[in-house]
Amino acid sequence: MNSPARNISPDRRQIRQLDEAAINRIAAGEVVERPASAVKELVENAIDAGARRITVTIADGGKTLIRVADDGCGIAAADLPLALARHATSKIDGSDLLDIHTFGFRGEALPSLGAVGRLRITSRVAGAEGAEITVTGGRMSEVRPAALGPGTVVELRDLFFATPARLKFLRTDRAETQAVTDTVRRLAMTEPFITFVLKSRRDEEERVTFRADAEQGELFEALSARLASVLGREFIQNAIPVEAERDELHMTGFAGLPTYSRGAAVAQHLFVNGRPVNDRMLTGALRAAYTDLLSRSRYPAAALFLNCDPHLVDVNVHPAKSEVRFRDPGAARGLIVSGLRHALAENGHRASSTVAGATLGAFRPEPAGAGAPRVYQMDRPSRGAITSSYRAQAPGFASPAPAYGAAPARPEAPAAFDGFDSAPSGRVEPLPDTDPEPTQEAHPLGAARAQVHENYIIAQTERGMVIVDQHAAHERLVYEKLKRQAEANGVAAQALLIPEIVELSSTERSLLLDHAEMLSRFGLTLEPFGGNAVAVRETPAILGEVNAGAMLRDILDELSDAGDSDLVKAQVDAILSRMACHGSIRSGRRMRAEEMNALLREMEATPHSGQCNHGRPTYVELHLADIERLFGRT
Repeated sequence: MNSPARNISPDRRQIRQLDEAAINRIAAGEVVERPASAVKELVENAIDAGARRITVTIADGGKTLIRVADDGCGIAAADLPLALARHATSKIDGSDLLDIHTFGFRGEALPSLGAVGRLRITSRVAGAEGAEITVTGGRMSEVRPAALGPGTVVELRDLFFATPARLKFLRTDRAETQAVTDTVRRLAMTEPFITFVLKSRRDEEERVTFRADAEQGELFEALSARLASVLGREFIQNAIPVEAERDELHMTGFAGLPTYSRGAAVAQHLFVNGRPVNDRMLTGALRAAYTDLLSRSRYPAAALFLNCDPHLVDVNVHPAKSEVRFRDPGAARGLIVSGLRHALAENGHRASSTVAGATLGAFRPEPAGAGAPRVYQMDRPSRGAITSSYRAQAPGFASPAPAYGAAPARPEAPAAFDGFDSAPSGRVEPLPDTDPEPTQEAHPLGAARAQVHENYIIAQTERGMVIVDQHAAHERLVYEKLKRQAEANGVAAQALLIPEIVELSSTERSLLLDHAEMLSRFGLTLEPFGGNAVAVRETPAILGEVNAGAMLRDILDELSDAGDSDLVKAQVDAILSRMACHGSIRSGRRMRAEEMNALLREMEATPHSGQCNHGRPTYVELHLADIERLFGRT
């Protein structure tokens, strides 16, 4: 197998200074990977310039045209040549590389774009004349006068024409257009008070593919409106507001309910000091917050904004600035996990509205004929009117004549209600003349009215009806109870008769012992054992017999990847979840009315009761208006 030699050839050992064009092309490979990268750099420059409106126009997925126009402060004519020089920027003075309050600061984007494409910058500062400059493959023109309103227009044509090999690595026009759209959408989420417009040009025709108008009001209100515009109103309707603070870190945003989850991590948007980031530690913390609320195949939806002093986070990790490094990563991770868990617990039994929407979509009402008259809904009568109507419509039966000499028959007293144990599956008993507990329907989950198929509780609320999966609901209630007991009494540890010795590297040993105190709270006790070995003295009793070596390896992988480990706690919770599943009300058991109502009241008082331990919904709420619409009663 022939391969190119990796060593320096003897005739190339002399050290040379690369020319400016080669340096810019190398930098372009780091900063500009695809058209979306160029759009990101240019839009961030517009935001830094104080723009209130940013318009992006692309053609062929950005391969042949990218134009970004803004109404920001502009660039003075005399500064245009300097703006195209490497590491020239107005955003920092270089004295403190951590004191960064802007998106851009490296001064590499514009010269890199000019090195691999045909770049034109037209700009005007308020009170001055407009000017433009062009760069083609690294060759700069003279500054010329130009007509333009206050602001800047940057036009990039024929991206990567100077490096044709890079064009082969680009995807289809449709895929690149989608990447550009995602980039603009993410930046629009960070700046709710700026108008963003994205246009796509094809055959000299332009059409708007994305638009987000500037929002008004307070920051949280504007952020909610912007997220509804970008991510869809369904996200906001099924998300909870999040606000938490810890160790000089502040987190705001919205997190989706567990029942509003996705099959991939496509709806997770994380921002640090307003900058969109893709950080494994942060995404791992987001997933950890939903550990016992979602199955492994589901991913939460969230838009979270972390803000802190710039000195506490390093954004200069990568030229693309998509990765960050916190001074205290544990504090950032803990803030996300604890903040999200607290917010989710505060929302109690709430489930996403999409569950009801899917239920209604599954119903198939019989279509009315073309000439059928429209049915209009009358005013709903009161309960007393319904009861009187039932009495008036009840058929009368003549009592048989008593036998000669027998006493007249006395009317039978109504049988006492004995729940649904004596009723066949799916049978609904008639309502009594008076509601024994008229306030039950005022509860969020209403009053139990029936049990069908020995598994589903039908409850009536003031606004409609609720269908509860009794097994899934009780499973969550038992699970939360077991977790509270474990937290109150601690996780019982089982001492090993013969401690298990696990050989590790020196780095792994130090990492594990640094977290030994945390692991001991969950029943896993470690001690140094000379050399690079550790001794496992105790393991969580609830796990039974475990492979301590394999467990430590998994913990080390998690510590190396995320800086923290919830593996032991997750395994303990998994056992508690299985115990809850086996100890909960089984499907097929008939419940009495008081039992069903007690289950509903406990659901209302228990956090996370809107979904079972596997992330499935425990109940569906159907509004009366939606039910009436199914039957054409509008």
